[in-house]
Amino acid sequence: MLNLSRPLRPAQIIAMLSIALPLWLPLQALAQSSGTDIAAAQVPVLAVVKPARACTDLATVALDDIGGAGSRITEAAVTSDGAAPACAVKGMLAPSIGFEVRLPTETWTQRYLQVGCGGLCGNIRLTPGAAEGCLPLQAGDFVVGSTDMGHQGRDASFGDDPQKRADFAHRAQHLTALTAKRLIAAFYGRPQAYAYFTGCSDGGREALVEAQRYPNDFNGIVAGAAAMNFQVQNALFHAWQVRANTGPDGRAILLAGRLQLLHAAVLQACDGLDGIADGLVSDPLACRFDPARIQCASESQDPNTCLTASEVAAARKLYDDPRDPATGERLTVGGPLPGSELAWAGVYVPVGPDQPVFGRFIALEALRNMVFTPNPPAGFVLDDLVFDRALFERLRPLHPLYDATNPDLSPFAAAGGKLILWHGLADPHISPVNTIAYLTALQAQMGKEHAAAFSRLYLFPGMYHCSGGVGPSQVDLLTPMLAWVEAGTPPGAVIARQPERNVASDFGAPGLWGPGGRPAGPSGADRPEAVPRAGAPISSTAILRTRPTYPYPVIATYDGGGDPNRAESFGPGASAATFTMPAWTGADFYRPYAPRER
Repeated sequence: MLNLSRPLRPAQIIAMLSIALPLWLPLQALAQSSGTDIAAAQVPVLAVVKPARACTDLATVALDDIGGAGSRITEAAVTSDGAAPACAVKGMLAPSIGFEVRLPTETWTQRYLQVGCGGLCGNIRLTPGAAEGCLPLQAGDFVVGSTDMGHQGRDASFGDDPQKRADFAHRAQHLTALTAKRLIAAFYGRPQAYAYFTGCSDGGREALVEAQRYPNDFNGIVAGAAAMNFQVQNALFHAWQVRANTGPDGRAILLAGRLQLLHAAVLQACDGLDGIADGLVSDPLACRFDPARIQCASESQDPNTCLTASEVAAARKLYDDPRDPATGERLTVGGPLPGSELAWAGVYVPVGPDQPVFGRFIALEALRNMVFTPNPPAGFVLDDLVFDRALFERLRPLHPLYDATNPDLSPFAAAGGKLILWHGLADPHISPVNTIAYLTALQAQMGKEHAAAFSRLYLFPGMYHCSGGVGPSQVDLLTPMLAWVEAGTPPGAVIARQPERNVASDFGAPGLWGPGGRPAGPSGADRPEAVPRAGAPISSTAILRTRPTYPYPVIATYDGGGDPNRAESFGPGASAATFTMPAWTGADFYRPYAPRER
């Protein structure tokens, strides 16, 4: 069913491993360390710098030349509610970009970290994801900053304002970076030595926007599950997923209680591709699975053991892309990957027959307010959509505004910037194919050797959207980035941990949770309150298993004899498939383009 890859030839496998093997950590070290500890040993120890002036003095720092007339500091006061005492500075950049910067008063080691936000933002978050166990972060060594992206709250009507669209698209993060650096220089009497950005979901898009539009803002950028293909992702992908699972009567075809059956069939077909059957599909591009293999053979067959013909048809559509009815051309770059089935619950497969799904909310939010010029008339609903090339072409004008798929990172690389991309392979919200396609385009644009000098991609089996899932998902990518930027040590394998108690509902589907155990999205939720949480945040500190993840395209393969729950029992191996950019309507989105300002 999933025609995204082709088998590798032996020569390709040998060449791939010859490049990847120098990057992986020795198994002896993996057996005795988390991977974070190894990277931490490579991070230089920078001197602590104390403030040169009082926190309250920052209230007078001028910002008009950064944000425009009316930009101002609204609050500057010492707080102790973080990792270490800090001067918390809040303010507004014109017309309405809220920001907060926290500057340690006792522990600053000359590093700045800016944190992206998810969904359509609307609030300020200072806690980064993918930094589990990062010692400098835990010690309060960073100045940390963030922004609400130019609007407050969850109302997407800000998309009616061209200026606020631009602030959300690119301006807010850049101006916040300039503001934070000015505050650093004012408070400590010297600039930061290094600046970093990390974000997931829309925060991942924001990270790539920074690399593509503002290559001198940050030395190191960590971009997770990036909504880089914003126009297609939010408008077409989620709208199609909802439509694909809707029957002629307007009701959902597949319900969440049926996903365990589908997932089990996928595991039976593809779980062992990495040498071990452990409940994870580690090589989904190589998975050849057709839901028809579990279609009921007759009406008398036990429905608990098979899917109906309509359920099979819906599942096929969910894996596949929407296509132009006249030409059969794909309208998206790829759908969810095999192994992600449990994560569909609540996103585009409802928990119950009358329950809402998050995908409908995402799609309508974007379609009504964000992705078209002009916006559609009041009363627009998903049933108004016709999935064809004409719809896609209506999304094209704002592609250069919102999207972050430009593969020409020459200025960022020339400035010495480093980029880590990462994605959960079981992500239901944003297909990992988007990120794989971006790295492929980056390599095609800049050459594989040049791209490998400043970029890495990590794909985590069983991880859902930004965190959680059925696989190891607690990971620290910030420490390897520090080692890469400051010591010139390229990252190799990173170790992901899986808590003993995972996020799961009674039927085995995940909760709709984002980084840090919070519901994803603005004000703690990327979804309407009516969508139920199918679980609870991870609270256990006991670790069920650890697993190495190697830079793409290398996958972790079982050694055949060790403890399958320990990272040292796995080594680098070749995928059974390689990604090729599919022919789809927006293939040119992954080529260089001039960004649009508004």
